[in-house]
Amino acid sequence: MRVHHLNCGPLRPLGGRLIDGEPGLFRRAELVCHCLLLETDAGLVLVETGFGTPASHRPEEWLGRKFVRRTNPITDIEHSAVRQIARLGFDPADVRHIVLTHLDLDHAGGLVDFPQATVHVYAEELRAAQQPRTPQERNRYRAVHFAHGPKWAPHAGLGEPWWGFDAVRELDGLPPEILLVPLAGHTRGHAGVAVDTGRGWLLHAGDAYFHPGELDPVRPHCPPALAMFESTAQTEKRARLHNRQRLRELAREHGQRGQHGERGGHDSHRDRSRDQVRIFSAHSAAEYRRQNAALSPLPKTTN
Repeated sequence: MRVHHLNCGPLRPLGGRLIDGEPGLFRRAELVCHCLLLETDAGLVLVETGFGTPASHRPEEWLGRKFVRRTNPITDIEHSAVRQIARLGFDPADVRHIVLTHLDLDHAGGLVDFPQATVHVYAEELRAAQQPRTPQERNRYRAVHFAHGPKWAPHAGLGEPWWGFDAVRELDGLPPEILLVPLAGHTRGHAGVAVDTGRGWLLHAGDAYFHPGELDPVRPHCPPALAMFESTAQTEKRARLHNRQRLRELAREHGQRGQHGERGGHDSHRDRSRDQVRIFSAHSAAEYRRQNAALSPLPKTTN
Protein backbone atom coordinates (compact mmCIF):
# COMPACT_ATOMS: atom_id res chain seq x y z
CA MET A 1 0.00 0.00 0.00
CA ARG A 2 1.39 3.38 -0.98
CA VAL A 3 0.81 6.25 1.45
CA HIS A 4 0.86 10.00 0.72
CA HIS A 5 0.94 12.50 3.60
CA LEU A 6 -1.02 15.71 2.89
CA ASN A 7 -1.42 18.95 4.83
CA CYS A 8 -5.00 19.97 4.02
CA GLY A 9 -5.37 22.89 6.41
CA PRO A 10 -2.36 24.93 7.57
CA LEU A 11 -3.05 26.95 10.74
CA ARG A 12 -1.03 29.92 11.97
CA PRO A 13 -2.40 31.04 15.37
CA LEU A 14 -0.61 33.58 17.51
CA GLY A 15 1.32 32.12 20.42
CA GLY A 16 4.58 30.75 19.06
CA ARG A 17 6.23 28.28 21.41
CA LEU A 18 3.22 28.32 23.77
CA ILE A 19 1.38 26.39 21.07
CA ASP A 20 3.85 24.47 18.90
CA GLY A 21 6.80 24.29 21.31
CA GLU A 22 9.26 25.70 18.80
CA PRO A 23 11.55 28.66 19.67
CA GLY A 24 10.06 32.13 19.56
CA LEU A 25 7.13 33.58 21.45
CA PHE A 26 6.16 36.59 19.34
CA ARG A 27 5.36 34.73 16.15
CA ARG A 28 2.58 32.64 14.71
CA ALA A 29 2.65 28.98 15.60
CA GLU A 30 2.75 26.37 12.85
CA LEU A 31 0.05 23.70 12.84
CA VAL A 32 -1.26 21.39 10.10
CA CYS A 33 -4.27 19.25 9.24
CA HIS A 34 -2.53 15.95 8.57
CA CYS A 35 -4.38 13.76 6.07
CA LEU A 36 -3.43 10.53 4.31
CA LEU A 37 -4.11 9.38 0.78
CA LEU A 38 -3.88 5.60 0.47
CA GLU A 39 -3.51 3.73 -2.79
CA THR A 40 -5.27 0.39 -2.24
CA ASP A 41 -6.73 -2.44 -4.29
CA ALA A 42 -10.16 -1.00 -3.41
CA GLY A 43 -9.26 2.36 -4.95
CA LEU A 44 -8.12 5.57 -3.33
CA VAL A 45 -8.84 5.99 0.37
CA LEU A 46 -8.62 9.36 2.12
CA VAL A 47 -8.00 9.54 5.87
CA GLU A 48 -9.34 12.93 7.08
CA THR A 49 -10.31 15.70 4.64
CA GLY A 50 -9.09 19.01 6.05
CA PHE A 51 -11.07 22.21 5.48
CA GLY A 52 -12.54 21.58 2.04
CA THR A 53 -12.69 23.88 -0.98
CA PRO A 54 -15.56 26.10 0.30
CA ALA A 55 -13.18 27.45 2.95
CA SER A 56 -11.16 29.15 0.20
CA HIS A 57 -13.89 31.58 -0.80
CA ARG A 58 -16.13 31.81 2.28
CA PRO A 59 -13.93 30.86 5.27
CA GLU A 60 -15.98 32.41 8.06
CA GLU A 61 -19.22 30.89 6.80
CA TRP A 62 -17.63 27.47 6.29
CA LEU A 63 -15.34 27.27 9.32
CA GLY A 64 -16.95 29.73 11.69
CA ARG A 65 -15.84 33.24 12.59
CA LYS A 66 -14.45 32.23 15.99
CA PHE A 67 -12.32 29.43 14.51
CA VAL A 68 -10.95 31.69 11.77
CA ARG A 69 -10.03 34.46 14.18
CA ARG A 70 -8.41 32.15 16.71
CA THR A 71 -6.44 29.90 14.38
CA ASN A 72 -5.70 32.06 11.30
CA PRO A 73 -6.20 29.19 8.82
CA ILE A 74 -4.54 29.38 5.41
CA THR A 75 -7.50 28.66 3.15
CA ASP A 76 -5.81 28.74 -0.25
CA ILE A 77 -7.70 26.25 -2.42
CA GLU A 78 -4.39 24.66 -3.43
CA HIS A 79 -4.15 23.22 0.09
CA SER A 80 -7.46 21.39 -0.29
CA ALA A 81 -7.39 17.62 -0.46
CA VAL A 82 -9.10 17.58 -3.85
CA ARG A 83 -6.45 19.82 -5.42
CA GLN A 84 -3.54 17.94 -3.84
CA ILE A 85 -4.90 14.61 -5.02
CA ALA A 86 -5.16 16.00 -8.56
CA ARG A 87 -1.56 17.26 -8.40
CA LEU A 88 -0.46 13.73 -7.52
CA GLY A 89 -1.92 12.64 -10.85
CA PHE A 90 -5.14 11.05 -9.58
CA ASP A 91 -8.76 11.77 -10.36
CA PRO A 92 -10.38 12.91 -7.07
CA ALA A 93 -13.53 11.09 -8.20
CA ASP A 94 -11.57 7.87 -7.66
CA VAL A 95 -11.59 8.44 -3.89
CA ARG A 96 -14.03 5.67 -3.04
CA HIS A 97 -13.75 5.73 0.74
CA ILE A 98 -13.02 8.32 3.44
CA VAL A 99 -12.06 7.30 6.98
CA LEU A 100 -12.39 9.93 9.71
CA THR A 101 -11.04 10.14 13.23
CA HIS A 102 -13.98 12.43 14.13
CA LEU A 103 -16.30 15.03 12.67
CA ASP A 104 -14.80 18.33 13.81
CA LEU A 105 -14.70 21.01 11.11
CA ASP A 106 -10.96 20.73 10.42
CA HIS A 107 -11.25 16.97 9.88
CA ALA A 108 -14.53 16.64 8.01
CA GLY A 109 -14.90 19.99 6.23
CA GLY A 110 -13.74 18.48 2.95
CA LEU A 111 -16.41 15.76 2.75
CA VAL A 112 -18.37 17.97 0.38
CA ASP A 113 -15.60 17.64 -2.22
CA PHE A 114 -16.06 13.85 -2.39
CA PRO A 115 -19.85 13.37 -2.45
CA GLN A 116 -19.71 9.85 -3.89
CA ALA A 117 -17.28 8.47 -1.33
CA THR A 118 -18.38 6.18 1.50
CA VAL A 119 -17.57 7.86 4.81
CA HIS A 120 -16.43 5.57 7.62
CA VAL A 121 -16.81 6.86 11.17
CA TYR A 122 -17.66 5.43 14.56
CA ALA A 123 -21.42 5.30 15.09
CA GLU A 124 -21.04 7.09 18.43
CA GLU A 125 -19.34 10.01 16.69
CA LEU A 126 -22.10 10.25 14.10
CA ARG A 127 -24.68 10.23 16.92
CA ALA A 128 -22.78 13.03 18.65
CA ALA A 129 -23.03 15.18 15.52
CA GLN A 130 -26.65 14.31 14.72
CA GLN A 131 -28.01 14.10 18.27
CA PRO A 132 -25.76 16.31 20.44
CA ARG A 133 -26.14 15.85 24.20
CA THR A 134 -24.46 19.01 25.40
CA PRO A 135 -23.98 22.64 24.33
CA GLN A 136 -20.36 21.80 23.52
CA GLU A 137 -21.46 19.11 21.05
CA ARG A 138 -24.09 21.39 19.54
CA ASN A 139 -21.43 24.04 18.91
CA ARG A 140 -18.54 21.92 17.66
CA TYR A 141 -20.16 20.20 14.68
CA ARG A 142 -21.08 22.31 11.65
CA ALA A 143 -24.26 21.11 9.97
CA VAL A 144 -23.29 22.82 6.69
CA HIS A 145 -20.48 20.29 6.27
CA PHE A 146 -23.00 17.44 6.13
CA ALA A 147 -25.83 19.17 4.24
CA HIS A 148 -24.90 17.40 0.99
CA GLY A 149 -25.85 14.04 2.52
CA PRO A 150 -22.63 12.04 2.96
CA LYS A 151 -22.79 8.30 2.34
CA TRP A 152 -22.26 7.36 5.98
CA ALA A 153 -20.88 3.97 7.00
CA PRO A 154 -21.15 4.05 10.82
CA HIS A 155 -19.27 1.38 12.74
CA ALA A 156 -19.74 -0.04 16.20
CA GLY A 157 -16.73 -0.07 18.51
CA LEU A 158 -16.25 -3.82 18.27
CA GLY A 159 -13.52 -5.94 16.74
CA GLU A 160 -10.26 -7.75 17.27
CA PRO A 161 -7.35 -6.79 19.56
CA TRP A 162 -4.57 -4.69 18.04
CA TRP A 163 -1.37 -3.80 19.93
CA GLY A 164 -3.16 -3.82 23.28
CA PHE A 165 -6.25 -1.93 22.13
CA ASP A 166 -9.37 -4.01 22.73
CA ALA A 167 -11.88 -2.83 20.15
CA VAL A 168 -10.88 -2.43 16.53
CA ARG A 169 -12.90 -3.40 13.48
CA GLU A 170 -12.23 -3.89 9.82
CA LEU A 171 -14.16 -1.57 7.53
CA ASP A 172 -16.67 -2.89 4.99
CA GLY A 173 -15.45 -2.50 1.43
CA LEU A 174 -11.87 -1.76 2.50
CA PRO A 175 -8.85 -4.04 2.80
CA PRO A 176 -8.18 -5.46 6.28
CA GLU A 177 -4.99 -3.39 6.44
CA ILE A 178 -7.08 -0.34 7.43
CA LEU A 179 -8.57 -0.34 10.93
CA LEU A 180 -10.50 1.98 13.23
CA VAL A 181 -9.03 2.18 16.72
CA PRO A 182 -11.28 3.60 19.49
CA LEU A 183 -9.65 6.65 21.12
CA ALA A 184 -12.58 8.43 22.75
CA GLY A 185 -12.05 11.56 24.80
CA HIS A 186 -11.56 14.55 22.51
CA THR A 187 -15.02 13.60 21.23
CA ARG A 188 -17.14 10.70 22.43
CA GLY A 189 -16.74 8.81 19.16
CA HIS A 190 -13.14 9.74 18.40
CA ALA A 191 -11.02 7.10 16.65
CA GLY A 192 -7.53 6.47 15.45
CA VAL A 193 -6.92 5.06 11.98
CA ALA A 194 -4.32 2.29 11.71
CA VAL A 195 -2.77 1.40 8.35
CA ASP A 196 -0.63 -1.66 7.68
CA THR A 197 1.71 -0.54 4.91
CA GLY A 198 3.25 -4.01 4.54
CA ARG A 199 6.43 -2.64 6.09
CA GLY A 200 4.95 -1.76 9.48
CA TRP A 201 1.97 0.14 10.84
CA LEU A 202 1.00 3.80 10.79
CA LEU A 203 -1.41 5.11 13.41
CA HIS A 204 -3.12 8.41 12.72
CA ALA A 205 -4.22 9.33 16.25
CA GLY A 206 -6.27 12.37 15.24
CA ASP A 207 -6.78 14.67 18.21
CA ALA A 208 -6.15 12.02 20.86
CA TYR A 209 -3.09 14.14 21.59
CA PHE A 210 -1.71 17.32 20.00
CA HIS A 211 2.02 17.57 20.67
CA PRO A 212 4.64 14.81 20.20
CA GLY A 213 6.05 15.53 23.66
CA GLU A 214 2.87 14.11 25.18
CA LEU A 215 4.01 10.60 24.21
CA ASP A 216 7.53 11.02 25.57
CA PRO A 217 7.89 8.02 27.95
CA VAL A 218 10.50 9.77 30.11
CA ARG A 219 9.24 13.36 30.40
CA PRO A 220 5.77 13.85 28.94
CA HIS A 221 5.18 17.50 28.12
CA CYS A 222 2.98 19.82 26.09
CA PRO A 223 3.17 23.58 25.41
CA PRO A 224 0.87 25.34 27.91
CA ALA A 225 -1.52 27.01 25.49
CA LEU A 226 -1.96 23.77 23.57
CA ALA A 227 -2.54 21.84 26.79
CA MET A 228 -5.20 24.36 27.79
CA PHE A 229 -6.93 23.93 24.43
CA GLU A 230 -6.89 20.14 24.83
CA SER A 231 -8.67 20.45 28.16
CA THR A 232 -11.30 22.88 26.94
CA ALA A 233 -12.01 20.92 23.75
CA GLN A 234 -12.32 17.50 25.38
CA THR A 235 -15.68 15.77 25.75
CA GLU A 236 -14.65 12.99 28.15
CA LYS A 237 -11.60 13.84 30.28
CA ARG A 238 -11.07 10.42 31.85
CA ALA A 239 -11.27 8.63 28.50
CA ARG A 240 -8.91 11.13 26.86
CA LEU A 241 -6.24 10.78 29.54
CA HIS A 242 -6.61 7.00 29.59
CA ASN A 243 -6.21 6.69 25.84
CA ARG A 244 -3.29 9.11 25.78
CA GLN A 245 -1.53 6.91 28.34
CA ARG A 246 -2.21 3.85 26.19
CA LEU A 247 -0.71 5.64 23.19
CA ARG A 248 2.31 6.57 25.30
CA GLU A 249 2.77 2.90 26.19
CA LEU A 250 2.39 1.88 22.55
CA ALA A 251 5.01 4.44 21.54
CA ARG A 252 7.37 3.18 24.24
CA GLU A 253 6.97 -0.51 23.44
CA HIS A 254 6.45 -0.56 19.68
CA GLY A 255 7.02 2.93 18.31
CA GLN A 256 9.68 4.14 15.94
CA ARG A 257 12.75 4.99 17.99
CA GLY A 258 13.12 8.68 18.61
CA GLN A 259 9.76 9.73 17.20
CA HIS A 260 8.57 11.18 20.50
CA GLY A 261 11.81 12.17 22.15
CA GLU A 262 12.84 8.83 23.70
CA ARG A 263 16.07 9.01 25.60
CA GLY A 264 18.79 6.55 26.51
CA GLY A 265 20.52 3.72 24.68
CA HIS A 266 19.02 0.49 23.39
CA ASP A 267 20.56 -2.69 22.13
CA SER A 268 20.10 -3.65 18.50
CA HIS A 269 17.35 -6.20 19.21
CA ARG A 270 15.40 -3.64 21.23
CA ASP A 271 15.75 -1.09 18.44
CA ARG A 272 14.32 -3.49 15.90
CA SER A 273 11.38 -4.38 18.14
CA ARG A 274 10.43 -0.71 18.42
CA ASP A 275 10.28 -0.01 14.69
CA GLN A 276 6.77 -1.35 14.24
CA VAL A 277 4.23 1.48 14.67
CA ARG A 278 4.63 5.10 13.63
CA ILE A 279 2.22 7.23 15.64
CA PHE A 280 1.31 10.80 14.73
CA SER A 281 -1.40 13.29 15.59
CA ALA A 282 -3.49 15.51 13.35
CA HIS A 283 -1.96 18.94 13.93
CA SER A 284 1.74 18.65 14.73
CA ALA A 285 3.82 20.22 11.96
CA ALA A 286 6.93 18.49 13.35
CA GLU A 287 5.30 15.06 13.08
CA TYR A 288 4.00 15.87 9.62
CA ARG A 289 7.50 16.76 8.41
CA ARG A 290 8.91 13.67 10.11
CA GLN A 291 6.45 11.35 8.39
CA ASN A 292 7.17 12.83 4.98
CA ALA A 293 10.90 12.48 5.63
CA ALA A 294 10.59 8.95 6.96
CA LEU A 295 9.03 7.21 3.98
CA SER A 296 11.94 4.76 3.95
CA PRO A 297 10.74 1.19 4.41
CA LEU A 298 9.79 -0.04 7.85
CA PRO A 299 10.74 -3.62 8.76
CA LYS A 300 8.15 -6.25 7.96
CA THR A 301 6.23 -7.14 11.13
CA THR A 302 3.47 -9.48 12.17
CA ASN A 303 0.91 -9.13 14.93
